[in-house]
Amino acid sequence: MEIQEIIAQRAQEIEGQIEPFLPKETGYAGKLYEAMNYSVRAGGKRLRPMLLASCHRLLGGNSSHLSVAMAAIEMIHTYSLVHDDLPAMDNDMLRRGKPTTHAVYGEAMAILAGDGLLNHAFTLLGRELISCDDEQMRSMAKVIAILSDKAGIDGMIGGQSVDVESEKTGSVITKEKLDYIYRKKTGALLTAAMLCGGALAQADDEKMKTLSDIGEKIGLAFQIIDDILDVEGDQKLLGKPIGSDEKNEKATYITYEGIEKAKEDADRLTREALDCLDTLCPDEADAQQEAAFLRELFLYLTKRDH
Repeated sequence: MEIQEIIAQRAQEIEGQIEPFLPKETGYAGKLYEAMNYSVRAGGKRLRPMLLASCHRLLGGNSSHLSVAMAAIEMIHTYSLVHDDLPAMDNDMLRRGKPTTHAVYGEAMAILAGDGLLNHAFTLLGRELISCDDEQMRSMAKVIAILSDKAGIDGMIGGQSVDVESEKTGSVITKEKLDYIYRKKTGALLTAAMLCGGALAQADDEKMKTLSDIGEKIGLAFQIIDDILDVEGDQKLLGKPIGSDEKNEKATYITYEGIEKAKEDADRLTREALDCLDTLCPDEADAQQEAAFLRELFLYLTKRDH
């Protein structure tokens, strides 16, 4: 199968694994649960849970807690998108080809839905931790620590805050500051996905360091491609308007490097990530198959059109 077909197949499987963890749309807070579920069910590549599961299998993991970790990271990612789309942030009305959460449910409910998804993710992980036996408890605690850190003030939220503050004050975003925003705002959660997979597989420190290096490189390449698609992309394929960065006078990687250099850098970062991946590959057939998938996935991410 082509890599796009494999990604679509795995994404569909992931959606089936996430669904049981979504809240039931009943009771007085039913509208909140509905808005949360609408946000998650809007679709997407499910890249973060996909990376988590793939890295877990690559390193020989067989954790019974894999599904809940996958659901949690997708909920955290989705909450960040719900908040990003708000009028106070990017003020987008389309996400994944559908009306954004605040466009459907209103601004106040969208804020609460994002808050709900973040908290629900950690509620699920906390319940799972309580059910762990002694051997698994440390791995699950690592997952919680990784997600708290990478999604928090020194990770995704920190990067977003620098982005928002720069726009608010009208200060010039230097190339160094832009790199910081990209590493934290986008790269941190992609890195977290890979690290959580490693943690559940009980990977040693050296392997965890390699996963972190891969995540940072792929995260930056992924964001660079997003910038390119905002200039050259097809709105129908992307499911959101293009040209918004230029319209909002927002500094991007292309602002500093130009579009051709941006493409070259995305390719270079991907090659470096693949070199790191090669050092992780065990001899087992299943692990080799997973490594081959990750290789094709990374290459696809730098060539994607949506």
